[in-house]
Amino acid sequence: LTGTSLKSLSLCITSFKAYSRLFQIFEWWYFRKYGTSFIEQVSVSHLRPLLGGVESSSTTGLFSSVNGETEPRPSVSECKVWRNPLNLFRGAEYSRYTWVTGKEPLTYYDMNLSAQDHQTFFTGDTQQLRPEDAVMQKAWRERNPQARIRAAYQAIEMNHECAAAYVLLAEEEATTITEAERLFKQALRIGKNGLKYNTGKDINLLVYIKRRLAMCARKLGRIKEAVKMMRDLMKEFPLLGMLNIHENLLEALLELQAYADVQAVLAKYDDISLPKSATICYTSALLKARAVSDKFSPEAASRRGLSTAEMNAVEAIHRAVEFNPHVPKYLLEMKSLILPPEHILKRGDSEAVAYAFFHLQHWKRAEGALNLLHCTWEGTFRIIPYPLEKGHLFYPYPGCTETADRELLPSFHEVSVYPKKELPFFILFTAGLCSFTAMLAMLTHQFPELMGVFAKAFFSTLFAPLGFFADKMESFMPSSFWHQLTRI
Repeated sequence: LTGTSLKSLSLCITSFKAYSRLFQIFEWWYFRKYGTSFIEQVSVSHLRPLLGGVESSSTTGLFSSVNGETEPRPSVSECKVWRNPLNLFRGAEYSRYTWVTGKEPLTYYDMNLSAQDHQTFFTGDTQQLRPEDAVMQKAWRERNPQARIRAAYQAIEMNHECAAAYVLLAEEEATTITEAERLFKQALRIGKNGLKYNTGKDINLLVYIKRRLAMCARKLGRIKEAVKMMRDLMKEFPLLGMLNIHENLLEALLELQAYADVQAVLAKYDDISLPKSATICYTSALLKARAVSDKFSPEAASRRGLSTAEMNAVEAIHRAVEFNPHVPKYLLEMKSLILPPEHILKRGDSEAVAYAFFHLQHWKRAEGALNLLHCTWEGTFRIIPYPLEKGHLFYPYPGCTETADRELLPSFHEVSVYPKKELPFFILFTAGLCSFTAMLAMLTHQFPELMGVFAKAFFSTLFAPLGFFADKMESFMPSSFWHQLTRI
């Protein structure tokens, strides 16, 4: 190596050592303040998820619940999907979307879950299957819609009193809600006759048909009739709360603007001992926001502070956003909506799509409610800076929602991810600095003379303004001044 190249290589090594010492000082400060290594924290929190690493089940940590108790963090397999209480009709709604856009709104995974539901509800507890039940059990598993419809007609040929076959035709073949309602009424008549056997299958079938008939009435504008049907169904089968019929009732009551009745339903189901949902949390927030939103002004609130009612509304919004942080972007129309899936994951993007699809109109109807939501929803994230580790009013946000939502939602939809995996600026800056230093060292080793010339030109250019400034100072200052300054 020439003398110039040796000087350049020595300069690069000196710079690298300086950067290393700075990083060591930062690492020591970070450890003193947070009690953990910065490099270890970055590897666990940021790099391992990007590289596809997954925590081992044997090392699953514990997290604190709202009451201070500890429970294991749910794994991917524990992210349970639920039947969407307001799912649309395949023939009358989902198929129309496919005819217009050429896109499939439902995933195979979602439809397969529905097939399993139907098999369990309608044929699950019969040990000796009747011939038409065996045909229907196969029909639910058919992937092709036309094959399912043909199987339903085959079951009707075997037994004209096969209610499950009429249910399938109402869901799949009917191209209008009116036609679907007619087929469901026919299935209801058959179902009532079969209820004399009082089997679990017959009861499940009857509840399903009555619920879908209530939804038909709601879609056809007969809302009061739909509300009565839902209330009667909840009274007749009070133990079937896991079907979430109250969510259908809440949506219908909001359409009637019967807010007192909505509050009465919430008082029963928004209980600490009952499982929550986006519908429960956001409807509660809507009622409290509606009481103050028409006169709410962010400027006035910043001057005088929030009143008690406004504080209650803001806290209700923060509670709802903590439960499902994906909903506000759909309500504020920052993300485009799609048709809701037939199954949802609570606290996930699929639940947010399903909620906003039916309830956006109710938020728009309450004057100023969306403005209040827009001004306050992001404040939730200051309360829970590490949502995967510790929650405020709910358990920490489950980390498995993204994977499940990608299975439930169609591929053309951009799945909302929370919290977003963004690397801090310091990590990016350090990575870039180390890469640049390594590149300089490699170039100096390969092209020593050229890099020596480059280094000389670089530092000459860097210090040229200082030299220019010094020359100007010499021209303005007397020589005796520099002599006295040198002596000092």
